[in-house]
Amino acid sequence: MGEYASHDAAAALARVRELDSTVRRGAKWYVRYQVLYGCAAAVMVLSIGLLPPPHGVAIGIGLWMATIAGLSVYAVRQRVARRGFGRRHIGMIMLWTLLYLAVLFPGVMWHQGAAAWWVPGAVVVALPGLIGGYLEARR
Repeated sequence: MGEYASHDAAAALARVRELDSTVRRGAKWYVRYQVLYGCAAAVMVLSIGLLPPPHGVAIGIGLWMATIAGLSVYAVRQRVARRGFGRRHIGMIMLWTLLYLAVLFPGVMWHQGAAAWWVPGAVVVALPGLIGGYLEARR
């Protein structure tokens, strides 16, 4: 009985390692997702702030909607997500929303067309996705 038990334990341990490797490889999609999200957010902010209205808003929001639609399809097609994915993703979206509103409202009210406001603002709005992608890649 001892020989079978050790064989079963070794097989179970090998299966755990295989599943862990599959999850690690399969969860790398979220790194790409977050980096694309951050870059698209920066492009949207730059379009809204630096291009003349209403064209800048139309271009920025149009690109944003296309990006979010593409990322959503991409995310749904993924087979693996790490433990805690939902919590981290919601946290990233909430932080992005707060930063986006903090850049957008003052920018539209007082800084329309001012690169000195919109370029740093675009970087700030991109940070949740870029930092999230970096942290996810390190996991």
